[in-house]
Amino acid sequence: MFSLSLRDGARLAPLEIWHAEEFADHLDRAREHIRPWVGPTFVTDDVEGARATLRRYAEHQAQDGARLYGIRMDGVLVGGVMFTAFDPVGGTCEIGCWLEPSAEGHGLVTQACGVLLDWALTFRGLHRAEWHCRADNDRSSAVAERLGMTLEGVRREAWQYRGVRYDKQIWAILAPEWRGSGR
Repeated sequence: MFSLSLRDGARLAPLEIWHAEEFADHLDRAREHIRPWVGPTFVTDDVEGARATLRRYAEHQAQDGARLYGIRMDGVLVGGVMFTAFDPVGGTCEIGCWLEPSAEGHGLVTQACGVLLDWALTFRGLHRAEWHCRADNDRSSAVAERLGMTLEGVRREAWQYRGVRYDKQIWAILAPEWRGSGR
């Protein structure tokens, strides 16, 4: 298994099915904090749900699709980044992230997402990477901006959470923009 050093004792590595108990423990710490901002099928309530999420991503990855990576600080899973969509034939992907509160403010998501973007847009040769977030999620929008993405539009009331509809922002960066950024 590979693991990449990020900063401040943090590492980025794949999350796999055998991490289900660790993932479930992490979600116990992060659940209520991330629930408004991530898809409802991602935030599970027990080890079996965590295992199902990890299995779903493993199956997608086996088809050269979506992928899931954990961020650990001092060996403890505190969040992660993922390709929520990965289409090498169409040349596009979408990345996403989540963190528990204790890991916020260290630049870990921006750095980890930069690793994913570099791999997708440079190594794999994809042309476009997207970032979707609720329009009122200022932290998420700030990450997209730090990554050099452009806000392309807003899908009105496209995100539903607890019976309320929220606007969703669509950010994107193209491969020539990424390579030209000197990252």
